[in-house]
Amino acid sequence: MSRPVLLVTGADLAPQALALLSDFEVTYAGRTPSEDDIVDLCRARNPTAIIVRYSKVGAAAIEAAPALKVISKHGSGTDTIDKAAAAARGIHVVAAVGANAAAVAEQAMALLLACAKSVVALDARMRDGHWDKATHKSIELEGRTVGLVGLGAIGQRFARMADAMGMRVIGSDPFAKELPPFIERVALDQLWREADVISLHCPLTADNAGLLDAGTLAACRRGVILVNTARGGLIDEAALLEAVRSGQVAGAGLDSFAIEPMPVDHPFIHEPRILLSPHIGGVTADAYVKMGIAAARNVLAALAS
Repeated sequence: MSRPVLLVTGADLAPQALALLSDFEVTYAGRTPSEDDIVDLCRARNPTAIIVRYSKVGAAAIEAAPALKVISKHGSGTDTIDKAAAAARGIHVVAAVGANAAAVAEQAMALLLACAKSVVALDARMRDGHWDKATHKSIELEGRTVGLVGLGAIGQRFARMADAMGMRVIGSDPFAKELPPFIERVALDQLWREADVISLHCPLTADNAGLLDAGTLAACRRGVILVNTARGGLIDEAALLEAVRSGQVAGAGLDSFAIEPMPVDHPFIHEPRILLSPHIGGVTADAYVKMGIAAARNVLAALAS
């Protein structure tokens, strides 16, 4: 009797995760699969389960796989999965919540520190022969207020780091229940007014797409620093670029973008006060294993339920 097929929308999976999936015939979609590639593989292989690493699993892919019972995200965000189409078929959609929390929170802090301390700009200046000790002033974060949008596993881990640095931590999340005492829950309008730093840690939904637009950015403190290791669609990119150029936003550290990979002619590339990383916040050797194991376990649990 043939084994059920498990499709991975990527080129690999951690060996520790594969060890849990020995009852499956594992098929890989490759390093950079397109949405059409996923549809074609679903039609050809009819997987019982999909582990989503890259690309999207839309309604067409779900329709092309009549045996499909579970879609498991190799990470925490499920916005690349058509959850309505899955629900219509009774297909479980599960995420590896918290598996990459340490990695993403550390990346967010790295981007914040790089912006506040002008790490990239000063490195470039020194390589060009300059010594700016007498003229440069960085931003000291102790005593400043950081506002977190999203207080799940990643947001709370980032909050602990910020609190340890002597920052005041405020946050907004309608779904977060019990919070540690060092996080002050506030409404979004208060967060915009009071935060010296804003860091995004929430999923992308239809309700919060373009959350940071021209109006929101204008409501923020002048000279705010923005960090986004969540989803690019949370930000109106044209509005952010204008806010950075005007000085309303002092700098931004971005790990996710509205279109990925980011187009090579994107105007962010020519703005030195916007620091860029290619959506790798959750990509560490440790997180790769943690997410793979969690995604595999979620497949097994969903099929056993």
